[in-house]
Amino acid sequence: MAKQIKKVLKLIIEGGKATPAPPLGPSLAQQGINIGEFCNQFNQQTKSMEGVQIPVEVVIYEDRTFSFVLKKPSLTYLIKRTAKIEKGSSETGKKIVAKITEEEARKIAEEKLPDLNTKDIEKAVKIVKGVAKSMGVVVE
Repeated sequence: MAKQIKKVLKLIIEGGKATPAPPLGPSLAQQGINIGEFCNQFNQQTKSMEGVQIPVEVVIYEDRTFSFVLKKPSLTYLIKRTAKIEKGSSETGKKIVAKITEEEARKIAEEKLPDLNTKDIEKAVKIVKGVAKSMGVVVE
């Protein structure tokens, strides 16, 4: 028989740096799960991704056990990493802060594809281009 799901939490945690301190600790503590155990498991699975903001879906069961699924980093993070910039444009549509190639946009789309709402790589590339444009990053 399958375990009863109590709650599903969607969090963004820096890779390899989960700690019982706020904001993570209290949000997990109120669900009654072992925070130290969660932090250890998360940090072990993400130690190769230190400094990267990782979306994670934590499924908490009625018996106070949990499981979690790591997602790919956000498109904005992947675009900023590829373009080697700290942040996007403060004036969307007016100010261009960086350029990435069509090929780089395709690589980002391929990396993020499992988390996108499409299985078509061409549509995924269009999603990447749209996000890049909103950040002031030109795809050439």
